[in-house]
Amino acid sequence: MKKVAYVSPDGAPAVGPYSPAVGAGDLVFVSGHLPLDSEGKIEGYTPKDQARKALENMRATLTAAGLNMDDVVKTTIFLHDMDDFGAVNEIYAEFFTEPYPARSTVQVVRLPKDVRVEIEAIAVR
Repeated sequence: MKKVAYVSPDGAPAVGPYSPAVGAGDLVFVSGHLPLDSEGKIEGYTPKDQARKALENMRATLTAAGLNMDDVVKTTIFLHDMDDFGAVNEIYAEFFTEPYPARSTVQVVRLPKDVRVEIEAIAVR
């Protein structure tokens, strides 16, 4: 099966040796997106601001793959602090509609660049 990498010219750069998204067959695996601007600098300080930017970056990557947020079937949210769960949910609801993707949310000790939120996804064509 052939793999295809997707990179948005409007999205944040990867912070390591990985692709922002990789398609394989009908599935597109979207790497964890961070709240970074196109130069790789952190954008936003609150959990809401960081979740919004991470999801905007995800949307840009999906667009590069010819998809949109409605094509997402599964997400995983990584939070530095589970107390941010409600705030992140508010923003998440602005980007997804019913039927919502399946989702897991976990608290982690630390995220790249010490951000508060990272979000990954799986989409289907």
